[in-house]
Amino acid sequence: MASIRSTKGNLTALHEQVREQAEKKPKWTTLIIVDSQATKNTCNASVESKGFCSYKATNGIKKNLGVDSLGLPFFTLCSKASLSDDKALIEMFAQNIDYFKSKPVNIPKITVMVDHGYHPDKLIPALEELYPQIMTKIRFKVAPKMSKQEKAAQVISGFVVIPMRWIVERSNAWMDRCKSLVKNFDRTLDNANARIHLCFIRLML
Repeated sequence: MASIRSTKGNLTALHEQVREQAEKKPKWTTLIIVDSQATKNTCNASVESKGFCSYKATNGIKKNLGVDSLGLPFFTLCSKASLSDDKALIEMFAQNIDYFKSKPVNIPKITVMVDHGYHPDKLIPALEELYPQIMTKIRFKVAPKMSKQEKAAQVISGFVVIPMRWIVERSNAWMDRCKSLVKNFDRTLDNANARIHLCFIRLML
């Protein structure tokens, strides 16, 4: 398995090229959409990487993504499935804190879009402990969710697609096309994370 450092470098370089082709700023974005996906472990997984997600009733790992409007990841993190979404986001941002520190002040704030599984009131103080000025660089937005009354008014029932959130859901679906990511076959979380990098490197190539 390629090292996490080398796959991260290749992922970043390719991502910048793809963004430039799409006529976007290569390095800086104004939108990051965050989500997690619980994945079952196989017998290969080590004890250190095992955790149980009660919400998804899954014994395994969580694949955490922070993607742009193209659905391509700026940040990735593999964690135990037992780690909450809030704590996983904090760890993912902590590992990439230099990105936020180096963001120029003349670029608009990055909107970090999350679903209702995340709690900005808890995230903000924790992130400010890592980097006190971070909220001058980002802002949180919880994706809207149609109420029962709104659905009734529009004669809609069941699941309703939220366009901006669907971008990261599509990214999760792209990972599911890779057989080695349908379940966790890796002994370490770093190897599992490198495998996500390889998935998106192949996609961008």
